[in-house]
Amino acid sequence: MLLKDFYKILEINKKDNENTTALIELNKNHEVYKGHFPGNPVVPGVCLTQLIKEVMEVIEKKDLLLIYADYIKFMAIVNPEVNNKLYIELKVKVKENNTIQVTSETHFNGIVFYKFKGDFKAK
Repeated sequence: MLLKDFYKILEINKKDNENTTALIELNKNHEVYKGHFPGNPVVPGVCLTQLIKEVMEVIEKKDLLLIYADYIKFMAIVNPEVNNKLYIELKVKVKENNTIQVTSETHFNGIVFYKFKGDFKAK
């Protein structure tokens, strides 16, 4: 896990072989927000990328390594006091070289926070 008690997965809904949705809940009292930023907590962007990796590891049931990210777009700030739940939509495609291409959108209540596209491989 990225940071101890940073989040928990509430549910994972695998719609088919390519499409999965995960609902996560952020711990709005986590220590990371004391430094990022005091009085105005913001989920660090690197943590949003790590969340995708860790949710994918649960789905795939194996440790993964991010080998390439060709699209990372921060659309809105995630303040855990305002939006402590996030849906992570994942579209997964296994490529010929056994890498896993993931296209993802993180959102909640009609607000898109983060978009990602990249490749993972098993460790």
